[in-house]
Amino acid sequence: MRALFVLPILALAACQVTKDDANDSVTVEYNQDVAENAAADAAATAENIAGTVANDVEQASEKAENKAENLDVRLDVSTDGNSSN
Repeated sequence: MRALFVLPILALAACQVTKDDANDSVTVEYNQDVAENAAADAAATAENIAGTVANDVEQASEKAENKAENLDVRLDVSTDGNSSN
């Protein structure tokens, strides 16, 4: 869904506007190569971000797992049901 918002921006980036004051005219050209390069750059950036997020999640998961493995729970209850602490 968010990709739909990016597409018009990429399309605008591929437009080249030329203004001719002598003839009082404006020319707008669409450059497909620029659009393809912009799309490739956006895809590469998204892939890099996804990889970074995946690495961060994996590291956080490993840290949480290590903490859980090192967790030492001690429950000391006296005979009357009250904690001795």
